[in-house]
Amino acid sequence: MTSRRPILASLALLAAGRAAAQPGVDRPQPRLPTERMVIATRDGRRLEFTVEMALTPDQQTVGLMFRPEVKADEGMIFDWGTPRESSMWMRNTLAPLDMVFIAADGRIHRIAERTVPLSFSPVDSRGPVRATLELQGGITERQDIRVGDRVLHRMFGTTP
Repeated sequence: MTSRRPILASLALLAAGRAAAQPGVDRPQPRLPTERMVIATRDGRRLEFTVEMALTPDQQTVGLMFRPEVKADEGMIFDWGTPRESSMWMRNTLAPLDMVFIAADGRIHRIAERTVPLSFSPVDSRGPVRATLELQGGITERQDIRVGDRVLHRMFGTTP
């Protein structure tokens, strides 16, 4: 019996460690529900993305933490509900991101390109926005997405 106690104690510690594991602390959150979103550029192009919808405070706190990559046609949108100042960080975020801050009418208010993975430095919207869209780092430059372009999605009263 005494030789089994260390094994049982180790198993109990392992189980306790797994119970304490949480998305955003040591692993990504499960993939969130997705919706189609289009960015209409000033020159008439329509760029389509599939975005995960981060709607609850818990989903928004974890965001894209611990995800090793973001595909070029995917992202995550944080819907703040009403316009407000948005301040994001890259804690536990492994891949560089472009953060697109979107006004209530769907216009792009600001873009922070290639944010630094694992950084605690805040990335601010510099004004009230309805939502923040996180995309693959560098995609806004490669696709020539700029401030003033329009995001088409139901949350802005438009359809893609």
